[in-house]
Amino acid sequence: MDAQQLKGHLDLLLLATLEDGPRYGGQIIADVQTATGGYFNLREGTLYPALHRLEKNGFIKGEFQQLPRGGSPVKVYHLTPSGKAELREEREKYERFSSAVRGVIGG
Repeated sequence: MDAQQLKGHLDLLLLATLEDGPRYGGQIIADVQTATGGYFNLREGTLYPALHRLEKNGFIKGEFQQLPRGGSPVKVYHLTPSGKAELREEREKYERFSSAVRGVIGG
């Protein structure tokens, strides 16, 4: 995993993961790892500061919930309406970037 690539696209990955429905941190980590074939293996030290930043910006909202399996409540995050708009913008920016890179390297 290239940390620089992840840093530039972390918000997009997190918002897109939450587009499918609410998730807690461990689920987000597992979903990103599965969706990327293991290429991105998020660490808690990367994930939670990003989730807090996205929540502070109003793009996601976290609420503590008791899971059916029991144990301590966990913070479950979901997209807000402004988060959905931000995801659309981030996707558009990524597509423009990706297209520009393909223009240089081919493919």
